[in-house]
Amino acid sequence: MRSIGFRIAFWYALASVLTLSCFFRVGRYLVEQHMVHSLDTGIAAEFESLKRRLTSETGPLPPEEIGARLRANASVRYFIDIHQPDGRATYRSRNLAERVIPDTPMQRHFLSVLIDRVFGFFKIAITAPEAPARRNYNALVGDLGEMRIGEFNLGELTFRVAVSKEQVRSMVEAYEEVFYGMVVLMIIASSVIGFFLSHILLRPLRQIQATAAHIGSDNLSERIPISSVDDEVSDLARLLNQMFGRLEKSFEQTRRFAAEASHELKTPLSLMRLQTEKLLIEGGLSPTQEDSLHVVVEEITRLNKFIDELLFVSRAEAEAVNLALKPQDPRVYMEGFFQDARVLADSRGIKLEDVQSGQGVVEFNARWLRNVLLNLLSNALNYTPPGKRVIITSQFTPTTWRVAVEDEGPGVPAEQHERIFERYVRLASPAEDHKGNGLGLAICRSIITLHHGRIWAEAAPVGQGLRIIFELPLAPAGLAADSTPARLS
Repeated sequence: MRSIGFRIAFWYALASVLTLSCFFRVGRYLVEQHMVHSLDTGIAAEFESLKRRLTSETGPLPPEEIGARLRANASVRYFIDIHQPDGRATYRSRNLAERVIPDTPMQRHFLSVLIDRVFGFFKIAITAPEAPARRNYNALVGDLGEMRIGEFNLGELTFRVAVSKEQVRSMVEAYEEVFYGMVVLMIIASSVIGFFLSHILLRPLRQIQATAAHIGSDNLSERIPISSVDDEVSDLARLLNQMFGRLEKSFEQTRRFAAEASHELKTPLSLMRLQTEKLLIEGGLSPTQEDSLHVVVEEITRLNKFIDELLFVSRAEAEAVNLALKPQDPRVYMEGFFQDARVLADSRGIKLEDVQSGQGVVEFNARWLRNVLLNLLSNALNYTPPGKRVIITSQFTPTTWRVAVEDEGPGVPAEQHERIFERYVRLASPAEDHKGNGLGLAICRSIITLHHGRIWAEAAPVGQGLRIIFELPLAPAGLAADSTPARLS
């Protein structure tokens, strides 16, 4: 999962559950040891009771008297097994029946041994003082299950006193049931807490993201708010603000240079054109010289147009262009455009097809939108071989007016569809007389953006051609449309 908030919540919940599990394991160990210590204490008390009954003033009773005395007062809870040094049984309690209390402890799990060693100091703390047994251990006694056994010496006799660990097992199982319930609650609680915690922790980052996403070339003066808390997020906000400051300064210098250079170049170019035209009017030039001067005039005209386009793009990016949008009927507008567009297509030997569907009212500037349509049409005609066709489609969606200009030329690779709208990007044209400067589609995007629309390119649905589409939002309901048709000049 890529979300930082999700990862914070996940790791917080995981850390909480693991911490609870560790505390549970320690708590379970302590509870079990406390219960076992209680059993050892009871076993020791039982042995002391046996010792008092089986000891006279001269010492322990003879083995043959021990059995008779113990049978008279048999214990129900404790299991007693008394052996002589040679291994012969002196006495075995009735509840043992034919079972024998083993003298070797049962095998313990490696994890239990490890925990005993790690938390050995807890065991010392809860079992001191130790019961006066030679040793205490756990063992399986037939079908009675696991038992706690205390081994004692009285004279030459060996006493083994055992008690069932069922109570310990029941207590541990109850403890585990409580733990599993707490784990479920902990997962839910820690997930909720982690979610809100991540929401609070990431709030400054979301503010930075929202501000950074809102900042563009037209509002580089906007800055990210800096928290009063001096932390890493505040340092990041300051760093980004410094970067935006440098970008704003760089953009401003670039715009100022483009505007000033465009303005300063127009005066000498105008003088050059006037002087060239003056020489042509005065005459006295050879045909070669006149041809050269006509080329100079043509190039000056093209350079003037390029400077005007560059100046427009710079002003459009700075939102210094007022388009004076008016609500109009696109159907009426496009009918006027189609009439003049067919003349341009016929002069190239190209068939122009127009398709219109739907109706609506759109706010746009007729003159600037005509520049867009002319530019797209000129590009389509330049890249379409004679005898082929160019299709212009005008249609309405529930929220937009969409216009598509499709040609049957060689097309553009998919990876270049976005790049062709950048400045100075020029693709090879089959038309020999086509001399573009790479600003046409950049200007189209600027104009469409100022109309609050969007423009993009895609492959033609049939063949290798290119289709360029732009969309403008429909005007709010109730606006009256200006039905004056627009014509190409």
